Amino acid sequence: MNGPIKIGFLAPYSGVYPFYGHHLMAGILLGLYPAVTNQAEFQFIPAYTQMGDPKSTLDAVNKLVFFDQVDMISGLISYKSIPDIIPVIETYNKLAFFFDMGEFIPHFENLSPRIFYSSQQIWQSQFALGQWAQKEFGGAGMMVMPVYEAGYHLSSAFHKGAGAGGATQLGLHVLPRDPANIKKLDLGKFFHDIKKNPPTYIHALFSGNFGREFLVQWKKSEFYDSIPLTVVENMVYDDLFDDLAELDIELFAALSWSRHAENARNKEFVSRYEGSGGQMANIYGLLGYEAGLALREVKPYLLKRDWQSTISLLQKESVNGPRGERNFYPLSGFSLPVIDIVRVKTSSKKVYKTVISQGKGLKFDSVDFKEIHEGSVSGWQNPYLCI
Repeated sequence: MNGPIKIGFLAPYSGVYPFYGHHLMAGILLGLYPAVTNQAEFQFIPAYTQMGDPKSTLDAVNKLVFFDQVDMISGLISYKSIPDIIPVIETYNKLAFFFDMGEFIPHFENLSPRIFYSSQQIWQSQFALGQWAQKEFGGAGMMVMPVYEAGYHLSSAFHKGAGAGGATQLGLHVLPRDPANIKKLDLGKFFHDIKKNPPTYIHALFSGNFGREFLVQWKKSEFYDSIPLTVVENMVYDDLFDDLAELDIELFAALSWSRHAENARNKEFVSRYEGSGGQMANIYGLLGYEAGLALREVKPYLLKRDWQSTISLLQKESVNGPRGERNFYPLSGFSLPVIDIVRVKTSSKKVYKTVISQGKGLKFDSVDFKEIHEGSVSGWQNPYLCI
C-alpha cells in the first residue's frame, strides 16, 4: 500500500484545554522525527467524540475505520470506552495508541495486544501527595472538590496515600452544583465546616476556572495563614497557573513532570516544542512526544504497514524521555514515575516551584489500587478535563 499512515484521532470537547488535540499531535510529530518532520509520511484525521462517552467514541471509531480507512486509532480517551471499541480494533486489525490524564487507575479487565497507552498518571501524584501531606502535617486532613472531580479516582488515590502515611481519618467535602448557576463556586458551607472543626490540612481538587476561583477565595479567607493547602497536579500546570502569579499565595502539590526539569531529555523537548510551536510546553505536548518517541523506534515497520512486527516491538519497548523511562503496554508493567513534592509560591508576579521532597508511586496492579476499583464505582465516562 502507498500513501501516508492515516491516524484517526479521537477528540472529545474540553473547555479547560480547547487546543489539547493540536498539542498532542504536534508532540507526536516531534517525537517521531529528531529533526525536520516529514509531513508526507503521517496524516491525522480528527474525529469529534462529544464528551468522550463510550457511544460517541465507538461511533467515531467506526467512522474512522469504515469510512476514512485509517491505519491507526489515537486520541484522548477514557478507560470506560475501551471495552466498546476493542472488538472493532481487533476485528479489523488496527493499531491503537491512546492518551489519558490518569483520572482512573488502570484496571484492565479487557486487554488488547493492539492497544497502547500514554498517561500522565495523575493518580500516582495524588497517592504520593496524600502520603507526604499526612506525614508532614499529621492529624485529620480534609479534601474539597466539586461533584465533577469527585466522580473519578483522584480523591480515592489521595485517600489511599494518606492512609499509607498514617491517617486514620480524612474528611471529605463535595461542593453541590447549583443548577441555576453552574459557573458559581459557593464555598460558604465549606468555610463554615472547617471553622467549626479545623482540619490539619486541606487538599483541593478543582479544574479550569473553578480551580482559579477556589485559590482566589482561599487566599482571601481567614484560613489561609493557619491551614496548609495541597492541590491536585493540574491546578498548578505552568500554562494555567501563570495567570495567578499576582495572587501572592503559597501551597503544595505533587508533580509527575515539570517544564523546568534540568535533565537533558526534558530540556531538549521543551526547546524543540517551544521553538517549533511558539507556545509554552505543556502536558499534552509531552504525552504526544513520549508516544512519538515510541513510534519512532518502530517507524520502519509502521511505514511498511507491518503491524505484527510493530505491535510485538511496542509491547516490549520502553523509551527514555523527558520523564525518564516510559513504557506503554499494561502487561509490561507501566514504569513508575518520579514524583516531586513541590512548594509553590507566587511573589512579585513570579511563580516559584521548589522541590522539597520526592514521592513514591505504586504499580497499577497494587492491592491498594485494586480496592479502589472495587470500592469506587464511578458513572463518569468522559476523560478528565473534558468539561
